[in-house]
Amino acid sequence: MMSASRLGQRLCRQSRRTSIAVLQPRLTQTVRLVAARPFSVNAPLQAPRFADSQSSAKLAEHELFSRRHIGSESAEQQEMLKVIDPPVSSMEEFLEQTIPPQVRRKQKGLNLVEQWDESGAEATVPPNGRTEHFIQQQMRKLGQNNTVYESFIGAGYYGTLVPAVIQRNVLENPAWYTSYTPYQAEISQGRLQSLLNFQTLITDLTGLDIANASVLDEATAAAEAMTMSMANAPRGKGKKTFVVSETCHPQTLAVLQSRAEGFGIELVIGDVLANDSKLVREVEGTLIGTLVQYPDTNGGVHDYQKLADIVHEKKALLSAATDLLALTILKSPGEFGADIAIGNSQRLGVPLGYGGPHAAFFATSEKYKRKIPGRLVGVSKDRLGKPALRLALQTREQHIRREKATSNICTAQALLANMSAFYAIYHGPQGLKTIAQDIWSKTRLAQNLILEKSEFQLHTDGVREDGSVLFDTVTFKASPEVIAKVHDKASLQSINLRRVAEDKIGFSLHEGVTIESLGNLVKAFGVSEAEFKAALESDKAKFLDDQIPASLQRKTSYLEQPVFNQYHTETELLRYIYHLQSKDVSLVHSMIPLGSCTMKLNATTEMLPVSDPAISNMHPFAPVEQASGYQALISSLSKNLSEITGMDATTLQPNSGAQGEFAGLRVIKAYHEAKEGGQKRTVCLIPVSAHGTNPASAAMAGMKVVPIKCDGKTGNLDIEDLKAKCAKHADELAAIMITYPSTFGVFEPEVKQVCDLVHQHGGLVYMDGANMNAQIGLCSPGDIGAD
Repeated sequence: MMSASRLGQRLCRQSRRTSIAVLQPRLTQTVRLVAARPFSVNAPLQAPRFADSQSSAKLAEHELFSRRHIGSESAEQQEMLKVIDPPVSSMEEFLEQTIPPQVRRKQKGLNLVEQWDESGAEATVPPNGRTEHFIQQQMRKLGQNNTVYESFIGAGYYGTLVPAVIQRNVLENPAWYTSYTPYQAEISQGRLQSLLNFQTLITDLTGLDIANASVLDEATAAAEAMTMSMANAPRGKGKKTFVVSETCHPQTLAVLQSRAEGFGIELVIGDVLANDSKLVREVEGTLIGTLVQYPDTNGGVHDYQKLADIVHEKKALLSAATDLLALTILKSPGEFGADIAIGNSQRLGVPLGYGGPHAAFFATSEKYKRKIPGRLVGVSKDRLGKPALRLALQTREQHIRREKATSNICTAQALLANMSAFYAIYHGPQGLKTIAQDIWSKTRLAQNLILEKSEFQLHTDGVREDGSVLFDTVTFKASPEVIAKVHDKASLQSINLRRVAEDKIGFSLHEGVTIESLGNLVKAFGVSEAEFKAALESDKAKFLDDQIPASLQRKTSYLEQPVFNQYHTETELLRYIYHLQSKDVSLVHSMIPLGSCTMKLNATTEMLPVSDPAISNMHPFAPVEQASGYQALISSLSKNLSEITGMDATTLQPNSGAQGEFAGLRVIKAYHEAKEGGQKRTVCLIPVSAHGTNPASAAMAGMKVVPIKCDGKTGNLDIEDLKAKCAKHADELAAIMITYPSTFGVFEPEVKQVCDLVHQHGGLVYMDGANMNAQIGLCSPGDIGAD
């Protein structure tokens, strides 16, 4: 083998113009080096220089992100243009034939901005965009602008250790993240099996009969529980009341208030256990249901059996927002009489991600299966009589039942549900229980040490007789001065605590908490290192099953199925993941026959930041100054979306397209209600060709759906029918929901006339973004007339 020095000498003796291969992270490419001085193996490597700027520009064009991402070359485009009917000679001619001139943007190009740091400085995006490598570099820098503290905030979001085998082979695997909703069961058996595993995980831990796969987030799952409770209530004109415990997570309370308004539900928030549950027993009107948090947001754990009996006496439903990991050691909601259990599966192996996406869950009793929201995977038979899986009871869903659907949920975080299912399989029932026991042991240890300090009192209600909390969260009371001092000390240790109020502070532990980080945590509360070490060596740090009160102990078994008990090594789980993957069709294999409103072209460059710890480990309630990278991203994305859509402002809050619809309709409704006489404007016009989520969302927003006829061949709106409906409902018209281009893929020429007509009759225009990609840079909702 030639030594490095001899290799260097040989290269120096060769021509001054030499070709060498430069290995880069993504590819090996040959570049021409112009030797200005003898080559030395000890000299620092220089970036390759090109013979002329033309070569450099050519490479930049070759590496453009858009070219890599979209993929169609000009030759391919010309081939497609020749075979369409009628054939055209150029892309411009095709666009002229496709997009009505009155809709087409007059201004060429978009004024897009980029912001890559916390300074707020913006630059204009070049007309052709950036190279893929540039985007990767800048996204890494963006992540570096975040300051990720160890988070003890909790409130429904917890640190987790994502097993590498799941991160690499599921989260980062396009065979899992590019596959479409499994409407076509014959090409989806692998994912359906994984989602069935998720459903089994949920039903076993919650102690209920049936679970979906899955829901958008815990707060909207709670809203779904409320609307299902209303659907179960006896029909009548009286006031419908839903009682909610004040110890539910704050974000859940906020979403419930918004959803309750749309359905005309009276929401009562308070102490559901005080005075023998007086709040529930003496409710005004018809009680449709009650929601509790178990364990609650302050860390309390209560036995809700008596409350369940009171709720059931009133023919209402009890819902419990719960924590799956806690249910490995605590009594399941089904055992104390809950009819519905909801929650977030995030802490089972899904990163925080500044709040999402995460798969929430929804479980209920068998008798309510036809009212459950979201996707259900069921066991069936194929044409040969062999067991097969498919989506079950689809007649509940929006794509069939439209405004009468149980929910507007469409696709709902299936990738993250699969991650949680594999996490449970990897750890198994005993592993999950061990994780939960370790968290509780550390929580009790920290709590006991802190309460030895006279300035702190326990704020958590629902604890053991000795005052010990029963899972992962503790909340303390102290003077505002003491609380502020604790908060500041924790910040110096790069720790985020939950500042509940001026005189209250709390923390929630998670599986990633080490002894060192636990020591830093209690140090912020004034516990010395010596006190901490002594406590570690005592019995205070041990977990025993009988330490949980008998009325709250988990005594039923769970996850006894073989799948949860045989894949506990990386190789075993790896083979199982790829066994399931081999049964599916995704973009890894071919184009997907379905698609419509769900964009499947997720470039690898776009997915890489999801695994970056600086991006994935940020808690959604972290102080905003710690999330400078996220804030820069949100700011520039919001501005660019406003430019693309022709709107004045953008919100990134909705967690899905269906939630975006609901948010948009709630804004429209609020606009009308703010005007004199606007309360009666409740009619929403929807074309019969619209996505099922449209009428389902309108119903959720408290609107009356009036269908508009469409041409059966082109899908175009029937203008005469629209005119008649506008005239008929002139005093009640709130909105029209249109998709552009339509669900038939057509740019309807009369779209501006449609918007004008609705505006003339006092309504607003909601434009569905299902086919928005076809509009970008060519036309915009704002120019067309959407509100």
